[in-house]
Amino acid sequence: MFDIAPLGQAPKEPHRVVMVAHDDAQILDITGPLEVLAGASDFLTGDTPAYEISLVAKRAGKISTSCGIYLHTDQSFKDFSKQDRKSIDTIMVCGGPGTSSAVRDEELTAFVRDVSKTAQRAISICSGAFVLARLGLLDGRRATTHWRLCEQLASHYPTTHVDPDAIYVRDGHVWTSAGVTSGMDLALALIEEDWGHEVALAVARSRVMYMIRPGGQSQYSAHLIAQGTTDSPMADVLEWILENVGQPITVPVLADRACMSERSFLRKFKAATGTTPARFVESARIEAARRRLEREGAPVDCVAHSTGFGNAERMRRAFQRHLGVSPADYRNRFYVPPTQSTLSTAIPV
Repeated sequence: MFDIAPLGQAPKEPHRVVMVAHDDAQILDITGPLEVLAGASDFLTGDTPAYEISLVAKRAGKISTSCGIYLHTDQSFKDFSKQDRKSIDTIMVCGGPGTSSAVRDEELTAFVRDVSKTAQRAISICSGAFVLARLGLLDGRRATTHWRLCEQLASHYPTTHVDPDAIYVRDGHVWTSAGVTSGMDLALALIEEDWGHEVALAVARSRVMYMIRPGGQSQYSAHLIAQGTTDSPMADVLEWILENVGQPITVPVLADRACMSERSFLRKFKAATGTTPARFVESARIEAARRRLEREGAPVDCVAHSTGFGNAERMRRAFQRHLGVSPADYRNRFYVPPTQSTLSTAIPV
């Protein structure tokens, strides 16, 4: 289908990946990361796949997913001998509504506990983090999960340092990701670690993904918060912020636009958005700066002034807090010159 130039040599033995599934799983928690990992083989020469992928559950056969589609598991936990379990390089645990039952499933948790003792990497996708936490694998570690569940994870497992912003977190051999599609970002990071940046970038382009997002990139989106706000006066204020990030924005200015006292405005803003005006404004400015860095070659200082940061140093500090990278590093990762060609294809007719 595709005319693809190889970027590396296939391994003598594939990296063995096992995805642990359960009924009522989120289907993209499973298929998203596995599809990305499978894509690495497209850019390697040789007949051996980059990853040997298996889907396992309490029983072999059909498992239900939250969207109503069934997936077919290759094996049950009982089908794995001790040697089979030790040969697993990476174990992943999916999330979804069924996680609440999965954390109490003794067969599932025993399998994950056993394999994680010898696997090179133990990984959770979305709410799968609760399984790792239940087993003590997140004790004393940084971790993340879907932003809606971060407070619950931190409350139930206080020794886990929960990062509510990160799209994925690596702490030693344990990796955790945020909601749904962030598992695909984590999978790209695995490919980058195993096969290098060029292969990961090629997979991202072939899957029409948003290139390679650093793990520290925030789950929090000012635009999503604004879209989900039903309070009409507050929604108008949020829209104005998004359209005027380059202007001076203060609480008195915003309260005046909402026709409220500053005290009432702060209370209602937090109730409507779940955050503070300062954090919302900074996030809106970061999103605006990101778009310019991704699409334009303008100097970083110009981007900082046009998006309300005032100077490059202030923007650099904000990027480091929210994304874990500098504006210059962010541009190096994501900026593609307009003349740069995308993946060439040769589709037979």
